[in-house]
Amino acid sequence: MEFTSNNLTFVIVTFNSRKVIYDCLNSLPKDFHKLIIENSSDEELKKELEQNYDKTEVVLSKNIGMGAGNNLGIIKSNTQYVYVLNPDVVLKHDTILNINNSVSELNNFAILSPVSDNLDYPNYKLNFSKSQNYHESIIRDVEEIDGYSMIINKDYFDKGAFFDEKFFLYLENVDLCLRAKKRGGELFIITNSRIHHLGAKAVDDKYNEEIELSRNWHWMWSKLYFNKKHRGIFISSLLGLISLLGNFLKYSIYLVTFNKKRNIYRMRMSGIINSLLGRQSWYRPKIN
Repeated sequence: MEFTSNNLTFVIVTFNSRKVIYDCLNSLPKDFHKLIIENSSDEELKKELEQNYDKTEVVLSKNIGMGAGNNLGIIKSNTQYVYVLNPDVVLKHDTILNINNSVSELNNFAILSPVSDNLDYPNYKLNFSKSQNYHESIIRDVEEIDGYSMIINKDYFDKGAFFDEKFFLYLENVDLCLRAKKRGGELFIITNSRIHHLGAKAVDDKYNEEIELSRNWHWMWSKLYFNKKHRGIFISSLLGLISLLGNFLKYSIYLVTFNKKRNIYRMRMSGIINSLLGRQSWYRPKIN
């Protein structure tokens, strides 16, 4: 088995990502179909991309988040495999080739990925519970794969049961990996296949301050929701209250010293409180 234009579709969720999406698309194989879920409903970007890139379809959407956006693309795709990719990721010229040279050795998989070329920030967590020579093996069984690069075997999952759409941002990929492994699925990385990830550059820089507030709100909300889902209400509530106290102390210090960092901890506290109360992940960045 190898990945071809007949069995693999690229799915990319964008949100004010004009600065990075062109480099991403230029790095992808031209004969593969690309589905872009544009969460800021940018009609001009849709027109530009569909006119300038073959086999590229842009679906305009309201800001439904990464998980829901990925699901929309996965379900809309007509291929068995879907490569979920962030818009700030660039493939190398031999990324797909090196995957294809190795993937025939796998009888089945739930999720696999090439690896980041920044070795200080790997896009996976190793699985040390299985004996294998991690330093020599090209194909490695891993515990977790980051959501910015995931090749998903759709046939492995129940129809529509991909990313949990209650997550708006953060940990939806960890949840997906954990659910796959609980069902006996295997996760792999291909170590000689590389990608370049800019990291937190998927949104235009002019929105940095608002996006940072949103990230902190959703990071705290998602941590508590994830713990509630996988560790139970008691443990998640206890950890949430401890985190709330720590963030309140930091907020108080920055408040009395007139430091703008207080806004970060205010947002973190809001995310924790809303998650503790069982409210949906409702906060959205204020971007025109």
